[in-house]
Amino acid sequence: MRLLHTADWHLGHALRDWERTWEHDQFLAWLLDTLEAERVDALLICGDVFDTTNPSAVAQLQWYRFLASARRRMPKLQIIVIGGNHDAAGRLEAPNPILQALAIEIVGALPRSAEAGRVRLVVPLRREAQVEAWAAVVPFLRPADLPPVQEEVTDPLIEGVRRVYSTVLDEIDAQRETHQAVVALGHAYFVGGTLSELSERKILGGNQHALPTDFLRERVTYGAFGHLHLAQKIGTHEHLRYSGSPLPLSVAEAGYPHQVLRVDLDRGGLADVQSLPVPRAVHILRVPVTGALPLPEVEEALRRLDAPRSAPQPTWPFLDVAVEVTRPEPALIRRIEEALRDKGVRLVRVTRQGSAAPRSLGDALGATSLRDLTPEQVFTELHRRTCQKPPEPDLLAAFAELVEQAQRGH
Repeated sequence: MRLLHTADWHLGHALRDWERTWEHDQFLAWLLDTLEAERVDALLICGDVFDTTNPSAVAQLQWYRFLASARRRMPKLQIIVIGGNHDAAGRLEAPNPILQALAIEIVGALPRSAEAGRVRLVVPLRREAQVEAWAAVVPFLRPADLPPVQEEVTDPLIEGVRRVYSTVLDEIDAQRETHQAVVALGHAYFVGGTLSELSERKILGGNQHALPTDFLRERVTYGAFGHLHLAQKIGTHEHLRYSGSPLPLSVAEAGYPHQVLRVDLDRGGLADVQSLPVPRAVHILRVPVTGALPLPEVEEALRRLDAPRSAPQPTWPFLDVAVEVTRPEPALIRRIEEALRDKGVRLVRVTRQGSAAPRSLGDALGATSLRDLTPEQVFTELHRRTCQKPPEPDLLAAFAELVEQAQRGH
């Protein structure tokens, strides 16, 4: 059986103020061609379909157009989707009465009843009408979703997640035959994961609640996870993977090998995992390539850029500029924009480096404006300035929970 594992599409994402509809269109067209060419049996989409809980009409149109195209071109393709921390569970699940008739399973949030959980979180994976594997379909788990833990444990949040997965895997074990594989889906942060510098939101009360893998390692044939945008194994485990995001979601991800994962199962075991690189539709340029240069040299390098303005704007590369500052440069941004006046590029970030660099909050964190920063970055930097030390883990965890509640509108 062949699976395709992907996550973190973030439809509707904008890099600073530049929308990225065209880039997502290119990815989705490539994905449809790949699913067909690779003869995939099941597509696993592991959370963060959308960039916000209230996605634009354009982003939703992209999503439903993709699902319709996939069903039309590959009538036997099974599609399984889970909600991520950026998704609104109710919005994802609303069309389920229609989508389930098309073999598209979407689980946006943990079902409230145990019976519903057994039905919705356990999905048989079929090839040619034969059940070849079982999927534990676990969406992003917020602290309020977790079962209460009465006894003394080191971390009730981690123990709650462990119990959710254990319950679903127990249900699978009760139904599956020995030749059938077990696939776990999830959207979470696990111990040993490497985060993207600028684009990932801390979840489950902060990343100090990084999940262990002990409750999965021996029980699943393959673990398909979302949330971290850098494609990677979890620790040293070949069978537990983050697919990563298909598009760079910040300038820090310019060098990442964005991909989807092709997973082959055979006789209940994992036969092969292969990375399928996603073609980069729009490039990210950095001037200079490494380090920083004085402003006159940066201006000259920008004027030499081969970036015709006559190209369609959605294809213009994103630009990250680093300037070495030895004295105050109040007109720095204006001078950079003037050097780019005839260039088809989209300026995303200007970083000031050097002893004379101003120490505003944005400059200290290497950002052009506050909207380029996560709430946790702002909180941590302000705490460091006020208290001369970073916040304690418990305080950062409490702040992360408040951010999560605010983003959900509570």
